Amino acid sequence: MTTLPTHQGVVDAASSIADILAPTPLLPVTINGTSCWAKAENLQPIGAFKIRGAWWRLSNLSDEERAGGVVAVSSGNHAQGVAWAARRLGIEATIVMPRDAPRVKLDNTKALGADIVLYDRPGEDRDAVAARLIAQRGGTLVHAFGDAGVIEGQGSAGIEAAAQLGRTPTRFITCCGGGGLAAGLALSCPEAAIHVVEPGGWDMVGQALAQGAIVEAAPDAPATICDALQPNATKPVNLAILNGRAKPGTIVSDDEVRAAQRWAYAQLRMVIEPGGAAALAAALSGKVPIDEGTIIMLTGGNADPDAYARTISESAH
Repeated sequence: MTTLPTHQGVVDAASSIADILAPTPLLPVTINGTSCWAKAENLQPIGAFKIRGAWWRLSNLSDEERAGGVVAVSSGNHAQGVAWAARRLGIEATIVMPRDAPRVKLDNTKALGADIVLYDRPGEDRDAVAARLIAQRGGTLVHAFGDAGVIEGQGSAGIEAAAQLGRTPTRFITCCGGGGLAAGLALSCPEAAIHVVEPGGWDMVGQALAQGAIVEAAPDAPATICDALQPNATKPVNLAILNGRAKPGTIVSDDEVRAAQRWAYAQLRMVIEPGGAAALAAALSGKVPIDEGTIIMLTGGNADPDAYARTISESAH
């Protein structure tokens, strides 16, 4: 793969992904009286958009790299994407996952045939764990968000959404962990505004955009229900694409995320995991502008059943 992702790479990824995956629905929604759109990536075969980047990255491995296997680091959705693509392509996959990842994500990743190596969060550096594995066993690292091929693959969602909309979207509102999807969307539709939405204390992309430099998560960063949106820091490639391109970062609270999960259940009949509902939470709470060309990314539906049931049974505060 090239070291820097490109718009053409995103276009190529979209073509490759269209050959193996059906488009996810682009749903009309009305929020606070304004009509806009929701892109239901929670309906992917693995329940999240991460299947896109994993497929494009793994399908571009050389024969030698395929033979050596891949190593990935993930709290669950990238893990499932890599495991799914690896199984389809006949590649061995090892996934470094946090011990406290939702059981549904651990079980699904294992069911797809990947070898799982657990680490403690907080306390252990997951990237260091992955590097140690590669030093011991070999293999190609498939980073969850700081990889050119992964970024291009995630951006295919933007190409697909624009085709469904029939025009260039005015803006994407996207949940953001390390910034892989946000960067891919920025490349997919260069004229669309990009709004990154993160949980408080884990807004590593928003802080990096504000400072123009990589920012590390604080050792005492607060707990969040958005397990998929807890990167230690973004990567230079993501910041390079988003700097000057994305709007200032937006922060949402756990309560706002839960309200968005309930809204998606009531209005769309959809299960959205906390991290996958962050962008919707920002739109519902009025923290980001919306118009008829706005696309809100619903990025994942791999919710912990017990936690989800509690959220849905709660009444709005």
